[in-house]
Amino acid sequence: MSAALHRQTVFIVDDDPSVRDALALLISLRGYPTAVFACAEDFLRALEPQWRGVVIADIRMPGMSGLEMQEALAQHPSRLPVIVVTAHGDVAAARQAFKFNAIDFLEKPFDHAHLLASIERAMSGLPPDAASIGTRPAASALSAREREVMALVVEGFDNRTVGEKLGISPRTVEVHKSRVMSKLGARNLAELIRIAQVSNGPG
Repeated sequence: MSAALHRQTVFIVDDDPSVRDALALLISLRGYPTAVFACAEDFLRALEPQWRGVVIADIRMPGMSGLEMQEALAQHPSRLPVIVVTAHGDVAAARQAFKFNAIDFLEKPFDHAHLLASIERAMSGLPPDAASIGTRPAASALSAREREVMALVVEGFDNRTVGEKLGISPRTVEVHKSRVMSKLGARNLAELIRIAQVSNGPG
């Protein structure tokens, strides 16, 4: 197995065998070798410094979570990039994933074309947002109020709480949030979190 993994490989780490099989089939049809693991511990035990490619990791698994595995990978010589997938996404999980430079954060069921595009971006060696930073409008294009709303939304506050903090109605918050996502080209909250972190720099 190790000899084959000198090539760019997609490593699938998920405790659900049906998900592993479906992803392996989808990705292999795109021409990438795949290797599957039922838990984070099995993957980390097998991991060798010369492996190249990208890891697709589920968040919720028995034992070590996908986010904990991602943090461990950040200290490993292989430095494999990670695409985080989950059926139980939230703002805190997305923020943690992007803190450790996740390529993407996808909520199940996710769009296959989006996943494949993220894999190809990772295989090309680009940093998480390099494919879009050059063409995506900067956060400086936002109004002062829109920047305030964005900052609170990516911290995980709901519309009602954001409205209370800013002295505006939840409906007005939703309008501002929609404008922010439209201006920045964010398709979902996870993308907005990633854009905010890129705009604000590390930390």
